[in-house]
Amino acid sequence: MDDLSLAALFDPAERASWLKLVASALVKAGRMTPDQDPAEAERLLTSFTYDGIGVRPLYTQDDAIGDDVVGVPGRAPFTRGPRITSADGWDVRQRHLDPDPAVTHEAVMADLENGVTSLWLAGMPPGSLKQVLDGVLLDLAPVVLDAGTATRETADEFLALLGDVQPPGGNLGADPIGLRARLGPSYEPDLTELAALARRSPVPVATVDATIYHDAGASDAQELGASLATGVAYLRALTDAGLDLAQAFDQLEFRYAANADQFLVIAKLRAARRLWSRMAEVCGAGQATGQRQHAVTSSAMMTRRDPWVNLLRTTLAAFGAGVGGAGAVTVQPFDAAIGLPDAFSRRIARNTSSLLVMESHLARVTDPAGGSWYVEQLTDELAQAAWSEFTALEREGGMLAALRKGRFAAEIGEVWQRRARNLALRKDPLTGVSEFPHLGEPEVVRKPLPKQPGGGLPGHRYAEEYEALRDAAGDARIFIATIGPVAVHTARASFAANLFQAGGLQTPTGEGARGFRESGATVACLASSDKFYAEHAEPVARELKEAGAQYVLLAGKPADHAGVDAYVFAGVDALAVLRDVHRRIGIGS
Repeated sequence: MDDLSLAALFDPAERASWLKLVASALVKAGRMTPDQDPAEAERLLTSFTYDGIGVRPLYTQDDAIGDDVVGVPGRAPFTRGPRITSADGWDVRQRHLDPDPAVTHEAVMADLENGVTSLWLAGMPPGSLKQVLDGVLLDLAPVVLDAGTATRETADEFLALLGDVQPPGGNLGADPIGLRARLGPSYEPDLTELAALARRSPVPVATVDATIYHDAGASDAQELGASLATGVAYLRALTDAGLDLAQAFDQLEFRYAANADQFLVIAKLRAARRLWSRMAEVCGAGQATGQRQHAVTSSAMMTRRDPWVNLLRTTLAAFGAGVGGAGAVTVQPFDAAIGLPDAFSRRIARNTSSLLVMESHLARVTDPAGGSWYVEQLTDELAQAAWSEFTALEREGGMLAALRKGRFAAEIGEVWQRRARNLALRKDPLTGVSEFPHLGEPEVVRKPLPKQPGGGLPGHRYAEEYEALRDAAGDARIFIATIGPVAVHTARASFAANLFQAGGLQTPTGEGARGFRESGATVACLASSDKFYAEHAEPVARELKEAGAQYVLLAGKPADHAGVDAYVFAGVDALAVLRDVHRRIGIGS
């Protein structure tokens, strides 16, 4: 049989030809001039991550990364995954936060009977593990502890429960540097406890929890750099206490955040394994094992408003974590930002992984992202950026020294400020919050989350500023004053309604003074086309103010219209506009 060439009937595809076509489209859109170099088109269409990594619109074979860097699945540098095959999928790990041992025990048993393969117990009261784990077959179900300042006491309790049982996995969850990051100067870590635990534990003892930095606003490279610096500090503590390198490396598990940006999640997990393999090589530990990874769907991306959208966010995050090769994946329940999950939200969370593995067959192919020029490039550039972050932390004296000095926290804060600015401008949109809010959503009520100690790095959620406005708005409203036929005003009326509803404001719509009086509003916004504004904006604004409008905005680019006090348009600082309108309505005054 002759070779089948799928492109035989087409002209050869060349990057230069593609650039010319793209440049032509941008000229028509007014983003380029005809005399500009077509190569400029790629620059205009390149976006950047918070680490400054450019994401181009097109990747080709010219962008391929060498096999010596990428490797193969199950072999160092483990970029393509820690195992040769992943047909069984990942460890489905459910987190339990409820301090009531009876409630948690019931939830644990339901999880294990319905697809969960390991347990993550966070903040359990001292002395409660016997009740929580009653009936759990510890030789089959790995348990990961997360006890904070009570790590030693909880570990002692768990090890006593284990007795002679040899569990298949799990972790005692000691993370003294992570606690220092979370609690601040009030907590001074003792790294010698790691070796003391390791000498008597049949399971690994240390968790490098990088989600602390993610939740504080860190970029992906900062999160990775902090995890590497923390991991190295733990290796030093363990080997200084007499463990050999192989034993020390085997004591660590790394926990990373997975958000809805699936490609960055995939690249982050691949880069983390590559970097940790390099660390093992530099330390002289050989390349026998890869990084043990636990991916958790991001807390920062979760919303309290329209929480059902979180089901979509966590599915995308779990997809990225699975494709990225995480050994264990925790899907947070959709109501995680509201309070303690109920049985329904826990079921949907665990079934998200089950569906991805069992129905979507996501684990059938090893490293499905491998060979993607985009993913390979993103992985490589992210790994280099993370290594720079790690070496900077080491030059400062290590992770603990960096936390004590405050420089790293300040750099994370700078990234958060950039992200917060993009959230305010809606360049980073939040579906159901800053875009397409649902003011009539049914309230989701949950038992409050246990109070978490703080004092160190802050914890942010992307939706927090918009949700604060929604909480304060009550039944406040702004009148959308339409001008002209429906076909003329619909686009801008919809834009304005979407913007103001993001701040919790109801948006009754109508025409002129009569509609304004019937709306019960004290602030109005004009909505029409530029052509109609030229003739009608000023008289309508005057009419509205005569009817009692204290403030009049216009949906469109700023212009010189008498009677119009402010303008709203694509790219405006939405949070600033909403806060100003709240103030003028009298909310919070």
